[in-house]
Amino acid sequence: MSSDLHPSQLHQQLQMYTRAKVSSWGSLALCCGLLFLGANQKPETKPWILGASVGVLEVGRRHRQTANLLQESLGDIEGASRINFQAWARTNTQPTAQLALTVGAIDANWQPENLITDPVEYIQKKQKHVALIGGTGDGKSTFTQYLSSKIGGRVIVYDSDAKPDDWSWLDQNDVIGRKGNFLAIDTAMGKDLSILKELVELRGDGGNQAIAGRDRFLIAEEFPVLVEECTSAASWLKKHAKRGRRYKQFVLAIAQNDTAENFGLQGDKDTLYSCFCLVRLGQFGRDYARTKLKDPQLEQWLKAGGKKRFLVDDCPCELDLSNWGTGATVQPENSTGGSEVQSQPTVMNEFEQFILDWGQQHPGEVLKAGMLSRATRLFDGMQPDEIRIFFVSMADRGLGEVEGNGDRLGWRWSE
Repeated sequence: MSSDLHPSQLHQQLQMYTRAKVSSWGSLALCCGLLFLGANQKPETKPWILGASVGVLEVGRRHRQTANLLQESLGDIEGASRINFQAWARTNTQPTAQLALTVGAIDANWQPENLITDPVEYIQKKQKHVALIGGTGDGKSTFTQYLSSKIGGRVIVYDSDAKPDDWSWLDQNDVIGRKGNFLAIDTAMGKDLSILKELVELRGDGGNQAIAGRDRFLIAEEFPVLVEECTSAASWLKKHAKRGRRYKQFVLAIAQNDTAENFGLQGDKDTLYSCFCLVRLGQFGRDYARTKLKDPQLEQWLKAGGKKRFLVDDCPCELDLSNWGTGATVQPENSTGGSEVQSQPTVMNEFEQFILDWGQQHPGEVLKAGMLSRATRLFDGMQPDEIRIFFVSMADRGLGEVEGNGDRLGWRWSE
């Protein structure tokens, strides 16, 4: 019976049965064809054709006999076919040794030893700019808004692919290059270099007071594209990298790779790593943790935290909203050993003005991010974390105060 056969034998005998059955019917058909052909041939060729047809018929008879013997051995043909298919399915769908992975248990309470919760403090202490490595949906907007609110200065963005709702928290006149207008970006970057030169002269004549209020936060989106399209981009980055921080011109360059070539610094890798903190968001951070740091536990920790967890250089970072609004800012030392006062922006954008107006109309009430999203279309497209940045930024400047922390952080007006 078929159930007594090994699957490999069953498969082989089914193949032999099928071939024998087909061959027997084929031989019968060929024999009939030869006889029909011989009926119309000359008398001297008919014996040969008749002999050939008898030979073919004998081959067919033997194949039919073989098929009958195999059928007796297999028993129920349909049952044998079903058993054969089940054996094939098990062989081709069961996990193989190469695919088997052993994943250790992950402690939900595990924290990296070198965890930092305030990337701004780290960046300020290093006295560097930021090279941001991140893709769409990795939290670039949240991080840049957070960073700019802490460092201060007028925010200017160079983004040739900006959609209408991108950078919605900024004055739209400061978003340069929409619709692929690389000429506008190249022209503006050229002006930036002139401004930097002017600031060098002013500071040389009058010290830090001469450049007070000229702070700027410059964001260059998809910098490799700008390097290809704008003749000023490479020199813009290099000159700001080496001198910009001293003159309150902070640069945040965004790319999807951390090579020096991507930042227009061919042959000058030292400039990238000596003048920039590398912030890796999303999958870029997880890949770096796995391939460079060789730390799978850190990779899982980053993945579990979503947009709030990323890497700053080789240090894991988790944004802690409970620390926002404390008013703590790092005062970097200047070349004379003194402290440079970090100026805070005093001009409010339309989003901050709306929040302020709401607070003055509802004294004592705590405003939450979700309430704003429901109250007006002005904040459409913003993530709650992005709205909370406004709360903290305003509180840092003495415009109201924050209450709560994390996802429960809110803002209320206070004199």
